[in-house]
Amino acid sequence: MASQRLDAPELPDFTILKRLARDQLIYLLEQLPGKKDLFIEPELMSPLDRIANVSILKQHDVDKLYKMENKPIYTNSDQLCFLIRPRIKHIKHIANLVNEDKKAGVSRKYKIIFSPQKFYTCDMILEQEGVYGDVTTDEWLFYLLPLDDDIISMELPEFYRDYFLEGNQRWIGTVARALHLLNSIFGPMSKVYGIGRCAKMVYDMWKELLEDEDIVHKDRKPDLGLVFMIDRDVDYITPLCSQVVYEGLVDDIFRIKCGSVEFGPEVTSSDKSVKILLNSQDKVFEEIRNEHFSNVFSSLSQKARNLQTQYDKRRGMDIKQMKSFVAQELKGLKQEHRMLSLHIGACESIMKKKTKQDFQELLKTEHSLLEGFEIRESVSVIEEHINRQISPIESLRLMCLLSLTENGLVTKDYRSLKTQYLQSYGPEHLLTFSNLKRAGLVTEQAPGETLTAVENRVSKLVTDKAVGKLTDAFSSLAKKSHFRGISKKLGLIPRVDGDYDLRTPKDMAYVFSGAYTPLSCKIIEHVLVRKGWTGLEEVTRLLNNIEFAEQLAERNSFSDSHRTIVVVFLGGCTFSEISALRFLGKEIGYKFVFLTTAITNGARILESMTETKS
Repeated sequence: MASQRLDAPELPDFTILKRLARDQLIYLLEQLPGKKDLFIEPELMSPLDRIANVSILKQHDVDKLYKMENKPIYTNSDQLCFLIRPRIKHIKHIANLVNEDKKAGVSRKYKIIFSPQKFYTCDMILEQEGVYGDVTTDEWLFYLLPLDDDIISMELPEFYRDYFLEGNQRWIGTVARALHLLNSIFGPMSKVYGIGRCAKMVYDMWKELLEDEDIVHKDRKPDLGLVFMIDRDVDYITPLCSQVVYEGLVDDIFRIKCGSVEFGPEVTSSDKSVKILLNSQDKVFEEIRNEHFSNVFSSLSQKARNLQTQYDKRRGMDIKQMKSFVAQELKGLKQEHRMLSLHIGACESIMKKKTKQDFQELLKTEHSLLEGFEIRESVSVIEEHINRQISPIESLRLMCLLSLTENGLVTKDYRSLKTQYLQSYGPEHLLTFSNLKRAGLVTEQAPGETLTAVENRVSKLVTDKAVGKLTDAFSSLAKKSHFRGISKKLGLIPRVDGDYDLRTPKDMAYVFSGAYTPLSCKIIEHVLVRKGWTGLEEVTRLLNNIEFAEQLAERNSFSDSHRTIVVVFLGGCTFSEISALRFLGKEIGYKFVFLTTAITNGARILESMTETKS
C-alpha cells in the first residue's frame, strides 16, 4: 500500500458521540422512575449494544429486556418502555397491547421512545387507535454511531428505498440534524461540495439550522473543515461490482452488521459461532482490511511468523523477564493469535465459496461490461446465471450492471432477460422489475427517437439504401451510454501496460483488481484537486445531477481541518469506496471521515428493491 504522508492530519475522537447518545438514553429511561421492562425493536438491538450494554440498562432500573415481536407480551411489570423506529407497524402493535390491557382491566404506564425521531404520523396513529392519552412519547436523538476511527453510520438502511425508490423525504431532516450535531462538536466546517438532488435538500435544511443558531465558534480550532455530499444514485456501478478488498468480501459473504460480524463453525473450526468487532482495535484486521484479497494470505503468513518470533522470545528468559513478559505482552499476543486464526479461517471460507461460484469468470464478465467489450458473451453469461438459478440477487446484479454500462438494454434483450428471470424465479418479480425501472437500475432503451428527425432530413438528400446504412450507424451511436462518456472523461478504466500491480498499487482502481476506479471516489478526487466543479461541467451534465459548492462559514486559518474531509454518502456506502478513499488520502495527505446512512453493497441495494424475499 502507499506510504502515509507525514502531513496527513490526526482524526478527532468520535467516541464522544457514543457518550452523548448513552447519556440521553439514560435520561429518557429515568423519566419513567422505578422498575420497568424494556422492549427493543430487533433492528435497534445491534446499535444499542454499541452504545449501552445490558449492565448499564440494569443500573437504570430496566428489569427485563425483550425483543419487540408481533405477538402478545407476558410480563408482570406495571411499567413498559418501548424503544422503536418510527414505523407504523410497531406503533399499531403497541396500541393493540395497550387496548388488550384496557380490556383485561390491567393498569400500567407506557412510554414509547422513538429513535432517531418521532414523525407526525406516529401521534396520528396513536390517536386513531384510541391510546394517545394512555402513552407518553419521547425521542432518542441517536443520529450518529461511530463504527470505527473514520466511519460513522446513521444505521438507517431504509433511507435508500424510502428516498431513491419511493421519493419519501422523511429522513432528509434527520441527516441535516446529524450534520449539524457533527458541526457543533467538531466544526465549524467552512465549505460544502455536493452532487445529487438529495444532497442539495440536506444541505439547504442544514443551512437553515445553522442560520437559526446564534453560537459563534470563531476562535475555536475545528477538527473538520470540508464536507462532500454525494447521492447513491450518482454512482450505482460501484456497489454493483463484486468487492475484492478483504473488508468488502467479508461484508459480501458474512454480512458485517453494525461494525461486527458473526463467523460460523466453517470459520472457527469448532461447533460454535463467534461474533467479533471489526475495527482498528483488531491489529490483524487493521493490516489487511484495505488489501486486495490476493495479498491477504501472504500478509497473514507474515503476521503468523512475526507472532511466533515474539512467542519465541520466552526461551532463555530469567524469572524476572518472564514475569514482565507475562504481565505486559502475553495477553496481547494471545488475543492477536486468536484474531489471526479467525481471519485465516475467514479467508479459507471465502476461497471455498468463491471457487464454487466460478468467481474469476464472474469478475471477467463484470470487467467486460465495464470496458464495453464482448457484450453478447456477457448477455449469454447472464442468461446462463438465470437459467441455472444460481442466485436471484446475483442474476439481477449482472443485469443491472449490463443496463447501467450500456445506458439501458435494447428492447430485445430487455424482454428476453425479463421473461427468463420471471420464469426462473417467479412471476411475483414483476414488481421487482417495476422498482428497478423506477430507480433507474434497469432501463429499456427507447427506439432511436432522437434519430428520426435527422433521418428525415437525410432521406430527402440520399437514397433509401444509404439512409438504411446511416440509421444503423446512428443506432450504434445511440447505444453508447453516459457511463462510457463519463468513464472516458474521468479515466475510470486505467490503461496499464502489462499486469496491474496489486501488491504496490498506484491508484484507487486496485479495489477492483485494476479494472475500474470507483466513480464516486474519482469525482471526489477531481473536486478536491480543482477546489470546485470548474472543468467538470460535461461530467455533471452526463450524470444529470445537481452539483453545488457553498461556503458555510468564513475560511478558518487552521489548514489541518481542511485536509480532514467528511464524505457523506446518502443512500449507503460500500467498503470498496472506503478503502479507495483511504488510499487516496494517504497519497495526497488528506484524511477522510465517512458519514453514511448505512453500509451497503450490491446485494443490500437489490434486496431493498425486491418485493419477494429470495
